[in-house]
Amino acid sequence: MKKICPSKKIMSKLGKTNAEFELIKEGDKILVALSGGKDSLTMIHALKEQQRRAPFSFEFIAVTISYGMGENYEPLHEHCEEHCIEHIIIDTNSFELANEKIRKNSSFCSFFSRLRRGHLYTTALDNGCNKVALGHHMDDACESFFMNFIYNGQMRSLAPKYKAENGLTVIRPLIQMRERQLQSFVDENNIAAIGNEMCPGLRFDIKRPHARANMKVMLAKMEKEFPQLFTSLNAAFKNISVGSFFDKEKFSL
Repeated sequence: MKKICPSKKIMSKLGKTNAEFELIKEGDKILVALSGGKDSLTMIHALKEQQRRAPFSFEFIAVTISYGMGENYEPLHEHCEEHCIEHIIIDTNSFELANEKIRKNSSFCSFFSRLRRGHLYTTALDNGCNKVALGHHMDDACESFFMNFIYNGQMRSLAPKYKAENGLTVIRPLIQMRERQLQSFVDENNIAAIGNEMCPGLRFDIKRPHARANMKVMLAKMEKEFPQLFTSLNAAFKNISVGSFFDKEKFSL
């Protein structure tokens, strides 16, 4: 078996993010949401390496949610077994349920996201996990910020960690990494990542979501003109002058 180890940059950023936001601690048992895409694949291998390096012990299990539309996750399961990563596939009827619930031009992304999150939470609690790890990265956080800013009139992004209503702590270990770093990891290690072909929304006659795609294009243009854009956004997300905005309850008077 060829050992797969993320780059020094990925492991360094993972360690610094973990230390800064106290994402993983001694004795944690973490459910890692594994879709099989480049982000979650990077995460399981980075956490596997962190287990070896960290001065504290923690456990994690990788969990894949099947929507019940005939997905073949056997190659993904074999990949996890080959690298001694515990992997559970949860079969659901989400696709069948969506056929009954989703109307044309409705938001299928949020619908499947809610169902998937619910199954992840249930599986985490059933397996004695106290945390759930999601594979969002810095590009996701910046895109979400501008989506909320432009389309919803909100100053909102993706937190490195938060407490769910059921008591689980949700963490995002990759939140300060760039998407291109994660893509490079799977490319350099010849890992077969799952792409949009597993997206259940592609099987519905509905309008394609455009907001996030628009943000990707916009941010790419901005980064070309301002190369330090994502570095500045990362810093800005930690340096919020709440009293300088129009929320009268936050005025420093």
